[in-house]
Amino acid sequence: MAQTKRKRRTKHRGTAAGTIETRGRTGRPPSAEERKKQTRTEARERRLNTPPTWKRSAAIAAFASVALFLLFSVLGRGKQPVESAAIFAAFAFVLYTPGGYYMELAMYRRRQKRKQQAQVRK
Repeated sequence: MAQTKRKRRTKHRGTAAGTIETRGRTGRPPSAEERKKQTRTEARERRLNTPPTWKRSAAIAAFASVALFLLFSVLGRGKQPVESAAIFAAFAFVLYTPGGYYMELAMYRRRQKRKQQAQVRK
């Protein structure tokens, strides 16, 4: 006699809030590509959830000011392109360090507030 009741293909688990969670893959270990994607996602979350530091802002500003120095010293056509490029790069470093820090701080606080609101809604 043929089976009349269809078997469930995937098992689900309900929570008290009424959401249904799937168990995920239980039959085989994740492939290298799946593991890489998971570690990439975890690394991104870790990076976005760390508060900004002055040291990181200074490093980013230093990189940007060196790039500006190289750009202006190569493209400079005046009598003193290297000196003026160095002055401009130093000025950019002084501006970029606090500007970058406070911009990162604002974005970090916004992400944290959004994450907290999402947890309250659940």
